[in-house]
Amino acid sequence: MRFLPLVFINLRRHWLRAGFGAAGIGIGVAAMMTIVGIVHGAIGMFEHILSLDSQQVVFERNVSDLFFSSVPAADIAALAADPAVAAVHPLLFGLVTAPGAPVVTCFGLAADDPRLARAEWIEGTPGEFARRPGAVYLGERARDFLHPAPDGSVAIGTRTFRVGGVFRLKNGFEDGGVFLPLAEAQEYFSRPGVASLVAVRLQDYATGSDFRRRFEAAHPRLAVLENNEFSRSYNSFRILRATSWAIGACAFVLGGLGVANTMLLSVFGRIRELAILRVNGFSAPQVAGLIFGEALLMALAGLVAGGAAGAAVLALLPRVPQLQGYVQPELHPATLATVAALAVLTALGGALYPAWYATRIEAAEALRYE
Repeated sequence: MRFLPLVFINLRRHWLRAGFGAAGIGIGVAAMMTIVGIVHGAIGMFEHILSLDSQQVVFERNVSDLFFSSVPAADIAALAADPAVAAVHPLLFGLVTAPGAPVVTCFGLAADDPRLARAEWIEGTPGEFARRPGAVYLGERARDFLHPAPDGSVAIGTRTFRVGGVFRLKNGFEDGGVFLPLAEAQEYFSRPGVASLVAVRLQDYATGSDFRRRFEAAHPRLAVLENNEFSRSYNSFRILRATSWAIGACAFVLGGLGVANTMLLSVFGRIRELAILRVNGFSAPQVAGLIFGEALLMALAGLVAGGAAGAAVLALLPRVPQLQGYVQPELHPATLATVAALAVLTALGGALYPAWYATRIEAAEALRYE
């Protein structure tokens, strides 16, 4: 009998047991795809907020989160006056509550911020921004879950605002947010004269390192990072990435234990069969290969099933109204390749002990096994 058909025959004979082993791997694949996809999507959306029409990000050094960063107006003015700088875009972050929405992100920005011009305006125009006192501007998703009153008012936090405009943004994090002119946001959050960060566009990208050294020396409280460097080094992003992979790894460990249990039960259930194979000329490596082959096929089945389940979940999440558009999953080819490799390695790792045990079976003793 050829080797590969024997692998399929063994799995078909114990299809229920094999199904549980494949399900363990599938759950690990789906969990890692979903968690890593959500985290990468969230980081990608935040990176888009920072990188719009800029190359550098200026923020307060040694803060745990950008929501606590403070860049004073004097430093923003110094940035704008720097001959190497073409444009500065200060941005203030805040969290507010609204009826039916316990957490809503609020953005305070200047009237010349490029995201206003690039947005697709549904109500109002970019030129009206900051010209209507007491007005708030909503992303399209924010409008959908905040439900402004017929008179155009909306309750946000402790105040009621008039809706000055509604626009559609590609970034779900922004599209689910509310926008105030920078000065009004500073007053509302009791943070006069400060921004959370400043996005900086340089006259010449090549002068970035020089500008960073010069500005940080003159303003030691502040840090300057390129957008890509900021994404790699920002503590919150690093913690999110590490946590997502750790949770996914735990799911794979459980899947590996499931494969180990399945294969060990399979070996114990056919000791006499394995002994007959040894008597008929199967070598120890061939017996081990039989066990590893079954584990590999279970891994592939789990990979396909888990990948389909993970992709379905990631496709559905952006359409869940309760998530307010804040979840826009993103998966890179390298991530998918890593998940696939982990699925295969987990299954083969789970088959190590059962394969070793199978090769230790003595034919004469095993034939007497009941």
